[in-house]
Order: sequence, then structure tokens, then C-alpha cells
Amino acid sequence: MIIATAGHVDHGKTLLVKALTGVDADRLPEEKARGLTIELGFAYQDLGDGSKTGFVDVPGHERFVRTMVAGVSGIDVILFVVAADDGPMPQTIEHLAILDLLRIRKGVVALTKIDRVDQARLSAVSDAVREIFAPTSFDDIDIVPVSSLDGTGIPKLRNAILSLKRDISERSRAGNFRLAIDRSFLLKGAGRVVTGTVFSGQVRTGDIVHHTPHGKELRVRAIHSSNSKSPLATAGQRCALNITGSGLRRAEFHRGDWIVGAGCAFATSRIDVEIRVLESEVRALRSRTSVHVHIGAADTTGRIRLLDSSSIAPGDFGRAQIRLEREVHAVRGDLVILRDQSARRTVGGGEILDPAPLATNRPRETRFAHLDAMMQRDALDSALRALETVPGAIEKGRFSQSWNLTQEEASDLWHRLPMVSLNTSSGLLGFHERRWRDLRRSLVDVVKMRDGSPGKCAGVSDRDLIPHLSEPIKIDVLDALVSEVLEEGAVVRERGILCLEDRLPKRSEADQALWLELNSLLEKAGFRAPVVHDLIGPLSMKLNELKKFLERAAQQGYLTKVSDKRFFLPAVVLELASIVCELATSGDDGEFTVADYRDRVKIGRNAVVEILEYFDRIGFTRRHGQGRKLLDASKIDILKGRNRLGAD
Repeated sequence: MIIATAGHVDHGKTLLVKALTGVDADRLPEEKARGLTIELGFAYQDLGDGSKTGFVDVPGHERFVRTMVAGVSGIDVILFVVAADDGPMPQTIEHLAILDLLRIRKGVVALTKIDRVDQARLSAVSDAVREIFAPTSFDDIDIVPVSSLDGTGIPKLRNAILSLKRDISERSRAGNFRLAIDRSFLLKGAGRVVTGTVFSGQVRTGDIVHHTPHGKELRVRAIHSSNSKSPLATAGQRCALNITGSGLRRAEFHRGDWIVGAGCAFATSRIDVEIRVLESEVRALRSRTSVHVHIGAADTTGRIRLLDSSSIAPGDFGRAQIRLEREVHAVRGDLVILRDQSARRTVGGGEILDPAPLATNRPRETRFAHLDAMMQRDALDSALRALETVPGAIEKGRFSQSWNLTQEEASDLWHRLPMVSLNTSSGLLGFHERRWRDLRRSLVDVVKMRDGSPGKCAGVSDRDLIPHLSEPIKIDVLDALVSEVLEEGAVVRERGILCLEDRLPKRSEADQALWLELNSLLEKAGFRAPVVHDLIGPLSMKLNELKKFLERAAQQGYLTKVSDKRFFLPAVVLELASIVCELATSGDDGEFTVADYRDRVKIGRNAVVEILEYFDRIGFTRRHGQGRKLLDASKIDILKGRNRLGAD
């Protein structure tokens, strides 16, 4: 069990921890000189039940509230300290609000310095404490009068803590390992050591972990938990990790960073949250307000953008997106504390609904349906709600990261859902089985509707399908849908279009004769396909008639229209695409230039630019500064389909 102190400055928190454990948690010379806790202090002691209890001593001064929040994040029990001579003070009240927002529900109040007051004063302070605690989750909290100097009440306080300890159930070890760093230092003979609270999962000596948000891969050399060496650290414990790894010397470790398992090694600068504004606020929280944001042991600044309304009244809830000044690590369910722009008071807090929100350019109804799904209390309900209501597909990797699912947990979750899994160019996606069946049925219906009579295929291109399907889908989902329908044989792809098998396109005798002549010319030309005007003479055709024939041949799949003035045989386009793949995979950065491609295919620059712009349009490549990168290698399969009968 981890227990943290809370209370106003100079109310005797550190001295009380020493009376309970025998350990002086003030470790800095400045703390000794000033008699003021500045940094987090730690102590471990067996209080009489045969196991060690960890104490976190936090600062009470209002200037160090951010350190206090770092200390109480992830704890089990709070030890409120109120001096009998002063009574409840401003920091007592703010600490209480923070703990309520962090959903810490178990605690005990120690009335310290009772050796300085009489019984009447002690009763009055007890009543005052009861009054401020009554509206909170600590309304029935035990109050124990103590004197840290002569030991009065210390045994009773120790028993009260042990009673709370017996009521605490062991934390689940589900999820990836996550430790919030609150201290980092070098230890002679050992190297880098980081300490913090384990929020989820578990770690063993020798495990590979990651430092986030910087992304360094590390190895756990040794673990200390409760001041003793241990082979394992689990959720709910405070521990110290001795870590090693390449690049460790160059890495900087700060309070608020995380050591995490590989399954959740990511960071974010935007979070969707459900916020509760404190009732003590005098005005509503408005959109675009700047705030200080505390997550785990991290704190940064950010700006709030309310999603449901223009403001949240004191005591009310609302959903918002917070854009953070710097990247932090977070997962679904992490709690946040919000303080005002000057960091002088706590204004509210809440729960993270989505650490990786959908892009703001997505339709509003899509974003809200996704957010409603993420508000469900567990990952299974959330995924099922998303499958049923969110347009498009679940991004399985993103969902698993957001909910902090291990690989095994995610695999088990997907098997429990009525879901079709799709392996697409943008990653693994999940689609509801019923909706997927509707899409397949609507695709076949569109092809039937567009087909002509036997032997005359009007057909439909892939992109022309989208407006007519049962619901809008992205290109990568469309490609997976078309591939599945083609594999089952419900439709066929001939010369770049989808049609029924008995509706294969037929040419007129005139077109067939003209095609044989053109095909011979283009086969000889290879990469150097002539422009349209240069075909007028060899084919003895007028320009308008030639253009109509070329467009007709391209629609039927015999040609690929690269630009208005240049047509290629599909086999040649496929070869040109293969060269793109070669160039993209041969360089270190996967990038190539127009000059690189021109040197490889040995044709003029104008033709090269037209070819590469065509590949950009179909999503095969993407322009990147002065160069290009291969965007989706799977598009080459579509080009292969177009080539299948291109040389008939």
C-alpha cells in the first residue's frame, strides 16, 4: 500500500511520517535548513502487519502544488495532516479538492500538534475538519489526534492506517507496464536509476522497456521495491528501476516522463477529456482557456477547447479537447488536474477519454460517435459501441494503445467481437460483421446496376463505387472490400473495371482493327509512348476521333490514361510502377527525385513528370518536398489487375 501526506505547509507532515516510520523524509540540505518540504520524500516501514507500507511526503506550500500532485497520483490512501493550533487552511482545502478529483476515496486525518492546544480547541478543529470534509467522498473519514513529539495517538493512527490497508484489494496487473517517473539520479556502481509509482502492468528484471515521450529503448537491470531488491514490480507499488541501454547517456530523464512497456510507447499533444469544474470556482470555465495540466507526475500548459458547449459552470461536467504545449504519455482512464494559467489555484479536473483523438477534419458526427464509444467503462463495451456506431473502421493498433491493452489482451478482445479484421495499407482495421456484409452486398448490387447486356460491360471503377455503397468508406477499406469480393468470384475485374463475368467488354470490328494497329505501335515504343498528336499520322485519324477512341480504350482497360496527352499500355505502367518500388527501397530514406526516375527509365523529363503525377493521383506515391516517397505499395495489385487482359 502507498500512502501520501496532504495538508497545509508547516502542519507537521514530515515529522509525523518520521514518528510513524522512524525515517526523516526531508533529504535535501535546503529542506533541512528551511524546515520546509520542497521535494517528494519517501519512507517504508512495517506498521505491524508483516509487510511494508510506503509513505510519500509531499510539500504543503502552495508554490509546490505541482510536486504535491505528482506525489499523490497513483496512491491508495491519503493521510491528511491538520495542525490543531491552526486548523484547516487554504492548502488543506485545495489538497482535498485535488484528491477528490483524483478519485482517492480512502484516508485518515491526523490532527497534529495537540500538545499545543487545550481540549476545547481540539474539539473545535475536529468540527471544522468534519465540516469541510462532509461534501466530499471523505465524509466519514476517521480523525485521530496525535503529537509527533511525545508519541500521543501514534499507535492509534498506525492501527487506523492498517485498517484501511486491509480494505484495499490487490490491484489488477492488466495492461502494459507504466511507471510515472518522479525522481531520476545516477548511483555510483549502478548507473541510472528512476523511481516512481507503477500505474499498470508489471515488469521483471531483464525486461525491455521504453522511455517516453523520448522513445529510447532500455533494459531493466535491477528492481528495488519497498527499499529491497525484487525480481518484479507490479501495479500499485512504488519502485526504483536501475536501467541501461544504448543511448542512455544522451537521454534526459525528467519528472513526468514514463517508463513503459513496448505496447504503449507513445506520446500525445492532444487529449479528449471529461472535465468537472470545482464548485468553488466563481465563474464558468470557457473554451480556449489556458490552463496548467497535470497527468501522473507530469505537468505542462495547454489550451482547452470545449466540445459540447461554450462553457462549463462551477460544479458541472463537460467534454473538451486539450491541446498541450508539449507531448506527454497518457492512456484512456488517466486522471488530470487543471490549474489556472498562473498555476495559483485548482479549477477542476477529469478523466482522459481519448489520448489520441480523431483529426479535427473528420466530420463532427463521426468524432462525437467515436467519443461516445470511448466514454464506455471498459474496452470491450467501447469497441462494440464503436463497431456499431462510428462510421468507418476501428484502427486496432490505435484502440489498443489508447486502452493500454497488451498484445494478448487485444487479441482476446478482438476474438470476442462480431468483427471482420482487415489488413490494409494504413494498418490493421476492424469492421462490424453486419456492416461488412452490407458493404459487400451493396458493391455487387452497384456492379449489377451498372452492367449492360450480355457481352457488353458498362462496369464500374473502384473509385466510382464509393458514393453508391451502403456507407462511406476510405480508400484502404475499399481496396480490402474489392479484393475480398474478387477473391470470392462475385464480380471480376477486367481491364481496370469491375463487372459480372458474363458482361466482358466486346469491341466493334473497327475498334478491334484499330486497336491491333495501336497496340503494335505502343509495344514498340515501350516507355517512350508518343503523345496523342503524334499518333494522328500513323493511325490516319482525325484528332477528335482519335481522342474518343483512346478514352474508350482506357475506359475498357486496354490503355492507361496517364495524362490528357499520353496513354500507355497497362503492362508498361506496371513496369514503370515496379521501378518506383525499386528506387523507393534502395535509398536510406525511401525517397527519390524526378531526376532519379528519369535516369532509370531514360525518357524525357516531361513524360517522367506526367507518369509520377499519375502515380500521385492514384495514391501510389506522394510528393515530399523536391522528392517523392512510395505511399502505398499495395496499389500495384490494382495495376496488375488492369494489365491482365491489356494485350488482347
